[in-house]
Amino acid sequence: MNNEIKFPYPYVIEKLDQYYGLKSHSAKRNISKEHSKKRVLLRKGSKKKFSILIATFWSFPHVGGLSNYISTLSKGLKSQGHKVDIISPNQFSNSKVKQFREIVTPNLKHFFTKRYGSYNDRILNHKRLIYVYEKMLETVDLEKYDILHAQDLFTANILGRFNESYGKPLFYTPHGMFTFNRLKFNIIKKGSVEEAYFTELESKAIEYASHIIVLSDSFREPLIKLGAKNRNITTVITGIDYPVNQWQEKETSSQKLVITCVARLGPRKGHNYLFEALARLKKYTTNVEVLIVGDGQMREALEKQKKVLDLSMVTFLGSRDDVPFILSKTDIFVLPTINDSLPISIIEAMHSGTAVISTNCGGIPELIKHNKTGIIVEPGSSEQLAHALKFLIINKEARYKMSTNAKIHAKNHLTIDSMIRKIKRLYTDFWEMN
Repeated sequence: MNNEIKFPYPYVIEKLDQYYGLKSHSAKRNISKEHSKKRVLLRKGSKKKFSILIATFWSFPHVGGLSNYISTLSKGLKSQGHKVDIISPNQFSNSKVKQFREIVTPNLKHFFTKRYGSYNDRILNHKRLIYVYEKMLETVDLEKYDILHAQDLFTANILGRFNESYGKPLFYTPHGMFTFNRLKFNIIKKGSVEEAYFTELESKAIEYASHIIVLSDSFREPLIKLGAKNRNITTVITGIDYPVNQWQEKETSSQKLVITCVARLGPRKGHNYLFEALARLKKYTTNVEVLIVGDGQMREALEKQKKVLDLSMVTFLGSRDDVPFILSKTDIFVLPTINDSLPISIIEAMHSGTAVISTNCGGIPELIKHNKTGIIVEPGSSEQLAHALKFLIINKEARYKMSTNAKIHAKNHLTIDSMIRKIKRLYTDFWEMN
């Protein structure tokens, strides 16, 4: 490896220099995106079969919404005859990754220490990871793709820099507001060098993108604060291919009312508030069964909480691959999340024809119309959650009405066909403008 370090990028160095009070010698380059602002006559290729690269900085396949989204997007595009490649860091050679890490780490330590007198561990580790991912992406022939679609801000930065040579339509889909969420949960501190560093990367991802496709309108305001133009953002609600033919009607084998929560057992998903709410409803849960589907770091603590609160109606099922079957016998679906974007589990529950209770987080209110397709409560309020649960437990007519409305809404708006049609239209528009 030569002595020139490509990471951090010049614009990141300029931001860090500003933070540390140094005079920066790097110059920011403005990225021209005039091609994305003008319309041209449509060419005969409007029905072209695209070659598409979907890329993410995170592992794929993996458990969670991002992985599900990528799988759904790829499946839908392929079903229409498009060629789709998916790239993530875990797909590259472990030995090569190790080699690059061993090379870059001391160089980055030297660079930061010489320039700033010390280095930040989180930034150092992140720069190491992003450097290795860039070296891997350098081996990919981007020329063969018509469309580039980054699924996170870090990939958008890497592909954006590469794309200065190619001029391909580059789409960016954030699956969460990275810096904002880490500030919210005190993972990084307000006013810290880490905030400056990650905010700059988020702003640059926006600048590099030809267009931003968001999962819900809740992304618009924070993206605009980072420099995005409203006209350059399109909301495409995630759709899924739900196995509707397998379970046409709700299972009725159980005599108990079934409440189900499908989510990773992590602190963001709010299971503890669900348990607190159930503890308030002992009088109404004698004929209720609560199924907790998923696993994760909070399982031991939640099992302890179940015991302390004497919630004998709660059963932990762990990770399952038969969620549609479980939902087919579910009367009420609950997701008490305190921070989310657009949970696939809610979309699955709506397709299954289940009454849904969830929280006022991210794009959830765009899925659930309060008191029509479900009930929305404030995140972290076990009292509101208990009230909503009680209402649906004792009111069979309301459960039926909400579950029916939810199923109709999902069928009309939350299908893979609807999602792919909208994204394909964006791909086509920007390819024709390119």
